[in-house]
Order: sequence, then structure tokens, then C-alpha cells
Amino acid sequence: MDHGLFGPDSVTWRVMGEPILLVGGFRAMLMQGLHPRAMRGVAQNSALMDPAEAWSRFVRTTEFVRVRTYGTRAEVARAGARVRKIHSRLTALDLDTGERFRLDDPDALLWVHVGEVDSYLSVARRAGVRLTDEEADRFVDEWRRAAEVVGLRPEDVPGSVGEMYDYIEDRRPGLYFAPEVPHPLRQSLNAPLPLYLTPLKPVLPMLTVLAFATLPRWARKLYGLPATPLGDLWATATLKALHTGVGLLPAPVRYSPDARRARRAMAERAA
Repeated sequence: MDHGLFGPDSVTWRVMGEPILLVGGFRAMLMQGLHPRAMRGVAQNSALMDPAEAWSRFVRTTEFVRVRTYGTRAEVARAGARVRKIHSRLTALDLDTGERFRLDDPDALLWVHVGEVDSYLSVARRAGVRLTDEEADRFVDEWRRAAEVVGLRPEDVPGSVGEMYDYIEDRRPGLYFAPEVPHPLRQSLNAPLPLYLTPLKPVLPMLTVLAFATLPRWARKLYGLPATPLGDLWATATLKALHTGVGLLPAPVRYSPDARRARRAMAERAA
């Protein structure tokens, strides 16, 4: 059977199905926002405050993550080809250098990839998803396959937790939040949702605050937000409480259809 990039033996399938990873997805976007070129590429090519455009972009991103995680190899190949084609055609202006760059700039793509992997792994472990250090390294290594989908070479991508942290530390001096881009916390207070999702508006600021709190302290400071050990403790305690609470729900409610299918495949493999 074609299980796509990962499959029932992967750490990825075990981790990515957990609902708490929604916080990881928001955290990944906040990490992306600290790379000026990556964020300017988004800001200059989408109407961030247009409800129709913002929501459709979010839906497209969510669907890409779903297909990349659970889709067949053919489905992943098609989704990757679409993303690479879009990135190769779009450009943005670097306001620091005056240079125009393509959205498939490898440096920006690599930061977005690492920010995503780091966010999923950090949120999962702090929430209480059980992962050994060896399994965490396997998770990072498995996601090299995902990096290839967007046009990166696997050998250029960190393959362990240690390599990932070294990369992040190396990139830190060049990171900052571009001042012309709307602040995510402000955006969450007036989220550009379509009319039928208006009841969810009160939830988004709380989710955004939690995602911010899960960032490293240096990252929170770059967004101009408080960064204290107390905030770290609050974020970890909240993640654990949410993960435990959601864990009380029946599996058909707790997991998405793709995650349920993956769990069945993992159980069959284990048997």
C-alpha cells in the first residue's frame, strides 16, 4: 500500500495526528514571521487582511500539510509541484537591500521548514506526547522528505534535533520582525474570518497568545512581547492540560479522518 512520505513505521504519523499540534502550526507561522524575506514574500503576495484571501490561503496551507503528511506519493508529488511552481513565479522586494527575490529562495524555504519541524516537535513534547530523544531525532530526519517536496535538497536540511538547534542558533543574528508587516497578535483580535466562522473569533486571540508563549524567549522578544520563565511554565502547563483534556474525547471525535486511518495502519503494523 502507498503510504506516501511517512507511513505506519514513522514517528511523524504518531505525532502529527494529535490535535494539540494545531498550536504547533500557529507557532510555525510565528517562527516564519521572524525571517524578513520569508515574511515579506508572504505579505507582498497576499492580502493578509482580506477575509476571502486570508482564509483561502489558510485552507490551502492546511490542505498541503495534510496531503504531505498522509497523502500517497502521487498526491504529494502533485501538491509539491503546485507549490514549487507558485514559488518560482512570485517575487518580493527586500526592503533592506532593494533586491527583488523569488519566493523559492532556499534560505527562506529552509527557515520555514525548520521553524515548522521545531514547532511541531516542541509543542508535542511539552504537551506530553511521549517521545524518546532517539524518536525526536527520527522525527526531524523524516521531515527531510517533506523539505524535498518544496524544493530543498535533503542533504542541506538538519537531520537531528542537535543539528536543528545549531541551525536556529546560527540564523538568529539575521532574524527580526519586519515592521511593515501586521503584528500577528493584533491580527488575531480582528481575525479576517469568513462570516460562517465568526463564532470562532474569540478563540483565535487565546490560541495566538498560547502559540506566542511556546516560542523561545529570544523569539518573543523580537516580537516585542514579554519573555519570562513564568511564561514558559504557563505555556507548558497549558499545553499539558489541553492535551490531557482532549485525550478524554472518543477517538472518532478526537482525531481527523486521516489521523484515524493512520492509527489503524499503525495498529495493524504493530499486530
